[in-house]
Amino acid sequence: MPALCRDCLASFEPAPRCPVCGGPRVLAHAELFGLSVAHVDCDAFYASVEKRDDPSLAGRPVIVGGGTRGVVSTCCYIARISGVRSAMPMFQALKLCPDAVVIRPRGSHYAAVSRQIRTLFEALTPQIEPLSLDEAFLDLSGTERLHGAPPALLLARLAKAIEDEVGVSVSVGLSHNKFLAKIASDLDKPRGFAVIGRADTEAFLRDQPVRILWGVGAATQAALAKAGIRTLADIRRHDRAAFARRFGAASDRLWRLAHGQDARRVQPDAALKSVSHETTFDADTADRRLLDAHLWRLAEKVSDRMKAQRLAGRVVTLKLRRADFSLLTRRTSLHDPAQLADTLYHAAAGLFAAVREPGPFRLIGVGFSDLSAAPEVDPIGDLLDPAAAARAKAERASDAIRARFGAKAIIKGRALL
Repeated sequence: MPALCRDCLASFEPAPRCPVCGGPRVLAHAELFGLSVAHVDCDAFYASVEKRDDPSLAGRPVIVGGGTRGVVSTCCYIARISGVRSAMPMFQALKLCPDAVVIRPRGSHYAAVSRQIRTLFEALTPQIEPLSLDEAFLDLSGTERLHGAPPALLLARLAKAIEDEVGVSVSVGLSHNKFLAKIASDLDKPRGFAVIGRADTEAFLRDQPVRILWGVGAATQAALAKAGIRTLADIRRHDRAAFARRFGAASDRLWRLAHGQDARRVQPDAALKSVSHETTFDADTADRRLLDAHLWRLAEKVSDRMKAQRLAGRVVTLKLRRADFSLLTRRTSLHDPAQLADTLYHAAAGLFAAVREPGPFRLIGVGFSDLSAAPEVDPIGDLLDPAAAARAKAERASDAIRARFGAKAIIKGRALL
């Protein structure tokens, strides 16, 4: 069974500690040097960047998000120990962790750090499928001859390089398909490296809850639970055709994933059709101020990705899921393609204002579609919104100021709500 040290990158026979440097971060697996599909995920990315930029925050709980009526974008692992989670209302987060340092997001800066990490990815393989600013799939098939090392060692080098050169940590999942690689990357956070091989796929998946499958939310979990299906072992007991007849043709994907089957390839050239983010609440809410705060946070996250990938979108979509799990969507087309959080927020807020249903809602989402390359200059606005150009200029200036002087250098009024 091969093993490698994630600190000094030496390879050796399995041992509790590295025989070269004495380090404890030893990774050993029978298929370690035979797997090539990876999912690389930054650890608490926004918060990690803020701690990197301000060393005085190193041992303190950090929350990146809005003001007392805003929501948490992300938080560091110290804050998570207190129960703070992404998308949690800020007032609740501060009750759980009153000593937290709250920092306003600075999207353009995170996008710039993301591009640094992407450059390190590209040094290993062109087969990169980004999912967001802070995570991506990599296929390292065929790279061993080029780099003179197996994918596992290349990924260990990559994780070390990101930490040394960029200043943030990542967790790596390595497996034989995308589904399992993504699961693996979440098994050993932070600074993790987990492997799910072909031989241990069945045993690993057997007792996992159905919620681990992509696309299985609360409604699907409830429907499966009514049929006595709560774990992947329960799905695996069903014949494939019988399972599809009982739960519909779309359930075939769940059956295949429950068996560890995922034929999707890492697709670096897959054209993005849309960029969106959504939040599912722990409890359904009809609070319009809270929903509006989520809209702004989600608009910023979408805008960060658009800026990082130099994209603009012409169509804005608002998504709401009702308490009965039915979906409500509204769309509007912009006069010019845009990527700014301000533009997306105002368009989505207009759509939301026109929704007469009082709620409650269990999910809200927003996104851009009809994507194209970002224009060189921002739109100048029109008669219906003469202040749009000034707000666009202010957002670009705010991005630049925060990138240079830190997140607290300038704070948008909405963050103080």
